[in-house]
Parts: sequence; C-alpha cells; structure tokens
Amino acid sequence: MDTLHLQRTQHTGHAAAACLRGLAQTALEPGSPRRTALSLVETLRRNPQANGQFWLIDDRADPEQPGLAISAWPLWFSDSARNDERPLFYFTRSATSAHLEMLTAQTADRGIILNDIESLPSRWAKGAHPWLPLWLAANWHCLPFDPANGAEAQAIMEGALREFYLEGRQGFCYLTLHDAVDDASECDPRAAYRGMYRLCGSVAPQVRLLGAGHMLQEVRAAARQLEQDWGMACEVWSCPSYTRLAREAAAVLQWNRSHRQHAARRSHLDECLGSSGVPVVAVTGYDAFVVNQLAAHVDAPFTALGSDTLALGQDLGRHWITFTALQALAREGVVGPRVLSRALRRYGLA
Repeated sequence: MDTLHLQRTQHTGHAAAACLRGLAQTALEPGSPRRTALSLVETLRRNPQANGQFWLIDDRADPEQPGLAISAWPLWFSDSARNDERPLFYFTRSATSAHLEMLTAQTADRGIILNDIESLPSRWAKGAHPWLPLWLAANWHCLPFDPANGAEAQAIMEGALREFYLEGRQGFCYLTLHDAVDDASECDPRAAYRGMYRLCGSVAPQVRLLGAGHMLQEVRAAARQLEQDWGMACEVWSCPSYTRLAREAAAVLQWNRSHRQHAARRSHLDECLGSSGVPVVAVTGYDAFVVNQLAAHVDAPFTALGSDTLALGQDLGRHWITFTALQALAREGVVGPRVLSRALRRYGLA
C-alpha cells in the first residue's frame, strides 16, 4: 500500500531511462548475481548521466558511512522525493518475511529489492526462513526472482526498471542473490524476465529439467549425467521466476474462460513447454511448493524437487535430480526398475 503517496512523474521515466542507458553501456565479466548487482549499481553511481537519477538504500551498510541511506525513512520527510519518485535500489540481508514486510512498508511497496541473505551460511535453505518464500509467492505486490548468474541478474534489473518505472507497473521486484560464480553466460534477457528460457537440449528430449538460482548448476550437471550415464536425451530450462510463470498462466487461463468468443491466449509457460507429454522435473533451492505452483499448468507428468523433498541430512543435488528424472521416465515405461536400482547404487543414494 502506497502510504508515502509517491508521485510518478515524467521525470520518473526519464530517470529510469537514464539508468537503463547506463546499464546498457556496462560490460561485466561473468559473475555471481550478488557481485553483478553490486557492480551494476556502483557503475550507475559513477555514471554522470545516471548518478542522482535513482535512490539507493543499503541497510547492510555502516550507519556512519557518509552519503548512503540505511533505511527508507528519509523519504517520509522529503516532499520533493514524494512528489517526484525515482527508481529505488534497496540492498538488504533479510532472512525473514517480517523484516521484508517492514522494509517494503517503508518503501510503499516500491523498488527493486536485492537480498543477499543466501550468500551467508545458514541452517535454512537459501538462508531464508521457510515462510519467506511463501510470503513472496503470496504477495501480489511482489514480483520475485531467483537468478542463476550475473547475466540473469542484470536482465532482471533492467526488466524491472523498464516495467515498473517506464511502463508504470505497481509493486516491487525482489531478487535473491547468491554469491557463487556460474561460468555460463548465455541468457535470453527478455525471456528470463518473463520467467524462463531454454538453455540447451535435444531435438527430441526424453525428459525436461527446469532449474532456478544456484540449483541450476546442479540441474545442468544432472542433464550431463542422464545423457552420459544413461543415454537419456534432456532439455534444460532456466526459470528465474516460477511464481511469475504460475501467475501469468493462471491469468491467461481465467481470461480464456471469460472470453471464449476470442482466440485463446497462451502463457509464456505454455509457449515454452507446449502440450508435449515429455516428463518435467522442476527444481528449486526453496521448498518444493515454489515449483508446485506450475503443476496445474503443465500438460505433462510433473515432478517438483525442493529443499524439503528429501529426508533430513540428505542434500538436494545432481545425483538426486538424476534419480528423480529416471523415476519419472520409469513411470512412463521408458526405463525399467533395474535402472533405478543401478542408479541408487551408482550415486550412493541407497
């Protein structure tokens, strides 16, 4: 809810356009989402055309550090800020939904929230309390993303500037930022911002693997194992936002039901996966409910894997993803029970 009564003006769009031009001129080496986000914002600070055109808050910073806000409270006492909104980048290290709800209330549910809690050791999956991803998925003001690499982080930040500040979408964009470097640099920026894009695969895949965030590395490794160890042709998709895919698919379904006299629309999820019966295994570093949002919208055997899928002490990784894909293929009669037994022994999962 906009308790700040922020006013989007012509200058708001000009400021976002200046930031986008600054980012377009930035050529970064492949890096982690966290380092890329930090580098991009620092680049904008040093860009004479973009500097002063955006707001920057970093609640991780030293309160004594000059020139850097550590909360959004100053906006509440600035008439000039409220009457002329600027793009907001908000760095935080939030493990709980309560903290995120507090800071987004301060920003009137606006901005690009960059949470690097995943970069710290934690007993929780992705550094977050289990109810945080539930809050993200249930909060309609929030558009959440889990980028796998720096290229995706940049694509999402640029997409958010365009959609929220040029096109006027209400709400805020959220990114969780891990600090592991993924050498993969290929990224379809517009498709990544819509929620998913194809990385690689056979012309006639026998199984489709979907992954998000840091788990995408394990998904890619599992695809190699399936092909090299078991001769199974795979297709790999990066899904920076399962939630966006599910919301759009539900909205398209509702629109089609209400407009039967018109040609049916297709969601991005449907355009990517179509009506093929190829089994789909979707993986997240969060609890599996994040992925299960897609289940009702996929016309194929669907399996969700998350941090709560396995027993305590078992880590979700490439071996379990490979075995789960083989299980899905076994249910379709592509492989037999003996293959599953061999896989359990081969990967030490028994």
